[in-house]
Amino acid sequence: MRESTVAAATLLPVGGTLAAALVALLVLAAAVVAVFRLAPDASWRRARDVVVAGLRAAVQLGAVSLVIGWVVRHGAALLGFLLLMGTVAAFTAGRRVTRGAGRAWAAVPVALPVAPVVGALVLSGLLPVRGIALIPVTGILIGGALTATVLAGRRALDELTVRHGEMEAGLAVGLLPREARLEVARPAASEALLPGLDQTRTVGLVTLPGAFVGMLLGGASPVAAGAVQLFVLVALLAVQAIAAGTTLELVARGRLRRAAASG
Repeated sequence: MRESTVAAATLLPVGGTLAAALVALLVLAAAVVAVFRLAPDASWRRARDVVVAGLRAAVQLGAVSLVIGWVVRHGAALLGFLLLMGTVAAFTAGRRVTRGAGRAWAAVPVALPVAPVVGALVLSGLLPVRGIALIPVTGILIGGALTATVLAGRRALDELTVRHGEMEAGLAVGLLPREARLEVARPAASEALLPGLDQTRTVGLVTLPGAFVGMLLGGASPVAAGAVQLFVLVALLAVQAIAAGTTLELVARGRLRRAAASG
């Protein structure tokens, strides 16, 4: 146990060197984005977004680090924290996918897969009702649902915009609006599953994910760490599949529409 504690402390020792490395990497990322103008309008604004995202992450993680020790010991605070995570994810998905009144629909594919999966895991006893376990697992699943929702929504709506003529042709031959949109948007929306599939296919060969490494540093055996990581990956596949499918259905039914301007 002492060895795992030492390993955790020396993996990335907190200090001036770490702070300097973080600043250098953030500047490098922003500089590359600026040089290649990696933005929809070929401007430098994505470089600013990179810097803002890095600074926000530092502030948010610092705040979470200060309060999470208290949150995990209080049931009401724990529930509130989980709801906050879901609300932020839903807001982010809505802002990335669309604008206006339809934005609220983006909360559906984020919440729909995560709530029942976490509930089933708790009821089955696989996931203890303790903040130290509930928060990271729920956070991973919410993050997966957010990613799938944004990718599926943006790709589907992009495709409907580019191939609008094909959708009109489908309507002309008698397809219902939902069916016409599905024919055009389904292939693009399915690409939202690729990151999760690639992560699962290459686990252990390309990367060792966070849950696996974290359990090893906490003193768990490699077999136990591998079992937990496998569980997380499979649960993520289920959550992302439901999120992508739900997003596609919302696009097909016209609940999620193309934004006037993309973010």
